[in-house]
Amino acid sequence: MNVLIVDDEPLARERLSRMVGELEGYSVMEPGATNGEEALALIDSHKPDIVLLDIRMPGLDGLQVAARLCERETPPAVVFCTGPDDFAAQALQDSGVVYLVKPVRTELLLEALKKAERPNRVQLAALTRPAAETGSGPRSHISARTRKGIELIPLGQVVYFIADHKYVTLRHEGGEVLLDEPLKALEDEFGDRFVRIHRNALVARERIERLQRTPLGHFQLFLKGLNGDALIVSRRHVAGVRKMMQQL
Repeated sequence: MNVLIVDDEPLARERLSRMVGELEGYSVMEPGATNGEEALALIDSHKPDIVLLDIRMPGLDGLQVAARLCERETPPAVVFCTGPDDFAAQALQDSGVVYLVKPVRTELLLEALKKAERPNRVQLAALTRPAAETGSGPRSHISARTRKGIELIPLGQVVYFIADHKYVTLRHEGGEVLLDEPLKALEDEFGDRFVRIHRNALVARERIERLQRTPLGHFQLFLKGLNGDALIVSRRHVAGVRKMMQQL
């Protein structure tokens, strides 16, 4: 069985490569991948049987890579690798996916490789569903149905949510997607990371750059990742935004 290792940490890749190489019946495909984009390219060109897939990576992370693989006819089997604090163990168990917690032990690696299978959309959704359903805290990703299939957007890449009629527009580092979720539910779930600046808008606290008053007396909020564009802050929420910014 050919195994592709995907991890942005060189030492983690080297350790897993050494461990897999010592197992009978398994061979490591070299070089491994350092990010999601490389992983998808290598999977297309080398057709591995199993992918050891790190969840937390810059750019496309492990869940996004798995979501892309779910759209393919003959994807490889996947074993997720995660740090001890990345996800609650119960959420991973409930999802039904095969996973390993770093630092990986040889006996558990062998067991996981034997159980490895293609993850499906239901399993991925179980990893990202709201805290009310899993009891494991807010989601780490937002799932959106697009023409590409199901996309998983890491919460850390979200710039803002804006409600418009029955849909919510999610702006992230790579573009925009539409969500069929109420803005209030998003605020309730992610209130520690997003602040309401208007009755129809939530913005990521860590993206805030400055609050500026226009000559006409309106207030604009400039956010990292918007290339100079700004969002309007309603008068009702100006005081709250100012107070929050003083605490950042």
